[in-house]
Amino acid sequence: MAEAGKLTDPKVTFTFCLFLLIVYPFLSSAIRNDVRDIYPFQNTSLSFEQRVEDLVSRLELSELAQQMAKGGGSKEGGPSPAIERLGIRPFQWSTECIHGDSAPGYTTSFPQSIGMAAAFSPSLIYEVAEAISVEVRAKHNDFVSKKSYVEHSGLACFSPVINIMRHPLWGRNQETYGEDPYLSGVYAAHFASGLRGTHPRFYRAAAICKHFDAHGGPEDLPVSRLSFNAIVPERDLRMTYLPQFKACAQGGALGVMCSYNSLNGIPACANKKLLTDILRTEWGFDGFVVSDAGAIEFIIEWHHYLNNIIDTAAACVKAGLNLELHPGYPQGIFDSLEQVVNDGKLTKEMLVERVKPLFLARMKFGEFDPPETNPYTQLNLSDVMTPEHQALSLKTAVESFVLLKNKGFLPMRDRLKSIAIVGPFADNPDQIMGNYAPNPDPKTIFTPKTGLSPLADTSYVVFGCSDTKCLDYDVEGIIKAVSKADVTFLCVGTGQAVETENFDRPSMKLPGYQPFLIQDVIKKALGPVVLLVFSGGPVNIVEAVSADNVVAIIQCFFPNQGTGVALYQMITMKSSLDNPAGRLPFTWYATDEQIPSMTNYSMVNGTYRYFNGDPLFPFGYGLSYTTFQYNDLVLTPTKVKAGDNVTVTFNITNTGSLSGSEVYEVYMSWLNATVPTPMYQLVGFNRTLIDKGQTVAISTQINSQQMAVWVDGKGFVIEPGDMVVYAGGQLPNQKVQVSSNILRAVFTIYT
Repeated sequence: MAEAGKLTDPKVTFTFCLFLLIVYPFLSSAIRNDVRDIYPFQNTSLSFEQRVEDLVSRLELSELAQQMAKGGGSKEGGPSPAIERLGIRPFQWSTECIHGDSAPGYTTSFPQSIGMAAAFSPSLIYEVAEAISVEVRAKHNDFVSKKSYVEHSGLACFSPVINIMRHPLWGRNQETYGEDPYLSGVYAAHFASGLRGTHPRFYRAAAICKHFDAHGGPEDLPVSRLSFNAIVPERDLRMTYLPQFKACAQGGALGVMCSYNSLNGIPACANKKLLTDILRTEWGFDGFVVSDAGAIEFIIEWHHYLNNIIDTAAACVKAGLNLELHPGYPQGIFDSLEQVVNDGKLTKEMLVERVKPLFLARMKFGEFDPPETNPYTQLNLSDVMTPEHQALSLKTAVESFVLLKNKGFLPMRDRLKSIAIVGPFADNPDQIMGNYAPNPDPKTIFTPKTGLSPLADTSYVVFGCSDTKCLDYDVEGIIKAVSKADVTFLCVGTGQAVETENFDRPSMKLPGYQPFLIQDVIKKALGPVVLLVFSGGPVNIVEAVSADNVVAIIQCFFPNQGTGVALYQMITMKSSLDNPAGRLPFTWYATDEQIPSMTNYSMVNGTYRYFNGDPLFPFGYGLSYTTFQYNDLVLTPTKVKAGDNVTVTFNITNTGSLSGSEVYEVYMSWLNATVPTPMYQLVGFNRTLIDKGQTVAISTQINSQQMAVWVDGKGFVIEPGDMVVYAGGQLPNQKVQVSSNILRAVFTIYT
């Protein structure tokens, strides 16, 4: 009680009150600084859009400019700088994940895009994208935890490449999903969705659709891609070059990359019609546009469209560009944006609008939310190169193979005494990977040599050439090997040494001495020959197609890490899932004379949709070890009002002796159109496993948008008239056909 009494002492009370009066304001300030009010952009109860509005309103002009100038592409090009006064960390935009994460260190490699396209399986593309995005996010989390923002550690995947494979000699065909806009669009939407993940709030990673647009050659022949002006008729632009980008943009992508070329005289990255009128106004896209690496600089340097940095920066921003990717210049074009505003050629408000989509993307990645609320922040390096991902890579490789020829030789059931594995792809890990390849653990890489050797007691392996360019040729070694082997596996192709970004092929001819290699093997092989082709596009193999002792031909594309094991499984048909069902996602022309000009962007006589000749192998072609029969095609309704959909149903029966997958293909033709239309247009496809003797019922839908044609001055119009529908395992009315039949029916559109 005595101690308590001290508190009632007037002197003590006065001293204590004076202390509080002097100290409390400082104490209160300290408390407020320790537990300060959060900014609205950090308030998770607000919408992402509201938070972005608050965040960008707080940025100074210099900060806005630097956020737009640092999209990656080099050490100088990124990351976007931190804004420390707002607690915002650096952010690296770029990574490549077209068929696996390209971040430094080991990651799972999947088959190159053109091979995945050949599977004709949207669900497979989705599965692959899911696996890739898990590894992208896991690697990103690891880099950020170490405060590392190096190139290719970001979450914005500069993928997929959905330019049309309009010309078979373009160097980047391997990165595409082939020559059909519908197929490419379905794949792009599934890839974007798989990258995004299933969380209702956050993106695991994001697709950036590229290259927008009318980009598909040339790389260097006959002119450089950096200055090329694609002259594209409006109908071809709308019906061939734009549809897959619309599908990607509306399918969950957060960004679009504008291309190097000009479109009808205006560089793509300064093209308001592309970046604003079509992408944002017509399609309602709210994401960002990033330039291809150096594309803004090349507007001055190569296109000579403008002649100075200030005007070029202003033109690109006004057109709709949000972010610059530049390839290592000390200073980028968008580094001048602050000066551009000060010169009165842009307003700060315009920069604010262009920066909003960048921070909206970062919001969707979860950067400004508590990490514990985002399940993707828990991914780590243990989620990279998992057994499940490696198994998926192997499965994808098997499903990507296209069996072009088989004289009843495959599948192989019996072990052989000896085989020869010859050619420049027999044991070449680098060249089976394709462009923008991830870096898998070497222990997971299997070449034809390592994968196929278990087929026999003895394997004779001779490369014949020192590399895939095949400028030298060991004819004696090749003849010696093939003249004593029970079966020869001949491994030829291109690889990124020949078929790659920056370089086009001059012809379909195989490089160097490879044509002579094929001729010598055909003439000198003791036993049957199986030809394995590794390429992104068609090559000249006419001699092998007609040779009696070439008993099988497999188009392998670039299968990546599991190449050899995948080939073994397909060749021996280890299970029903290994029965080939892949289909060509492009036209395999018979001769170079059938190929249109590289620089002609009209679709006249180009791709299966407009080609009048007889190819070596048509689009959608591929054989199986079993046979299928199509029956009972029904269209509902048969008379449809313009704007309504049509349901297509039919049955498929496995009539052969082996279980296996079948790829069904549904095509449509216009009979009464008033404007030029494709002769055939793919409108439905999928891959389905069918046991021997089993019948499965298929139902798919042709939506009204697929019936529309572009009429200049009117836009897309659904015209009245008759439409033919074909259902089967192949393209209709081709000289070269698979064993199954094709069904035909007609529906009528009325207005």
